Amino acid sequence: MTLVLLYGRIIPTDPAMPLNFGLCTTRRAFLSIILFYTGVHFMQTYPKNVLSTSDLLQKYIQAGMTISDFSAAETKLNEIGYYRLRGYSFHLYDPVTKQFKSGITFDTVLNIYRFDAELRKLLFDMTCQVEIALHTRFCEAMLLSGDPLAYLNPLFFKDKAIFWRNTSSLSSEIARSTDVFISHNYTNHDGQIPIWAAVEVMSFGTLSKYIKNLSVGSHSIFRYLSKFYSYKTSKGNLACPNQDMLTSWIHAVVVLRNICAHNSRIYNRSLSTKPKLLKTYRQNPQPRFCGLYHFLLAMKYLRPSDTAWNEFAENFRQLLQRYRSAIDPGKLHLPADWQYHI
Repeated sequence: MTLVLLYGRIIPTDPAMPLNFGLCTTRRAFLSIILFYTGVHFMQTYPKNVLSTSDLLQKYIQAGMTISDFSAAETKLNEIGYYRLRGYSFHLYDPVTKQFKSGITFDTVLNIYRFDAELRKLLFDMTCQVEIALHTRFCEAMLLSGDPLAYLNPLFFKDKAIFWRNTSSLSSEIARSTDVFISHNYTNHDGQIPIWAAVEVMSFGTLSKYIKNLSVGSHSIFRYLSKFYSYKTSKGNLACPNQDMLTSWIHAVVVLRNICAHNSRIYNRSLSTKPKLLKTYRQNPQPRFCGLYHFLLAMKYLRPSDTAWNEFAENFRQLLQRYRSAIDPGKLHLPADWQYHI
């Protein structure tokens, strides 16, 4: 029997097997049919041909890129992948003429790629420090109640439906854990997991959702937590971020951490996530999309300590200095006075 995929519908062409598979809406359903039957043919085709690494490099050359060592370039492209590396050359290519700018070499693009890889490592390390400090401070704030299980009490949270969804997510994270401190509480404390153990397996995303749902008020757990992230106003007074502001910073760092963890490109990239910036750090006029500058500030607001941030900022400056001939800081959405703010 032959199956034909037509507009998402699986149609058997063998009249001896008049099966109606209906609309194949998921990849799993489709693959199940593929594995069960043989002789599957598709009416859908992709408009581009599959090219070899050598062919892809020839496309670069035809577009005006200089490749001094074809063999070395072929090896690198096999390691990195054409599609991934291509993302670092978009701003060097004219889509109208379909040609690279004058003087662009394979090494030009490769150096931008290397810069981005080093940048991701640096950023990822800082996001990890921010996350660890936030876990610790959230734990300390919850323990103000005097109850190690306060995070399981809906009275400390605004929206009860969201509370239960967050609790369900955290319960799954705890259940998946094989850490000895979790099994210890299973064995010795009837499965009750105190907050100081729970935060160790709580994902950054789940932590963000817990903080966003905390009740607010002058003597609330959130108020205590926000004091760790106090800042100076334009008048020189100390102020604490409100919940929308603090959670926007946390969400931005979560997004940045995920970008770095998945080895996604940062250079020449705009992001729709917009952390709320303090007035003294805002760009004028406000950009339509956010870039790395906004996320750097979110990390700075959430820094675990001044010492940790100063070390990061110095390493960031040195990284840009090392690659000054290869990159354009504007492609990181850094304003002219970024060093003053970072």
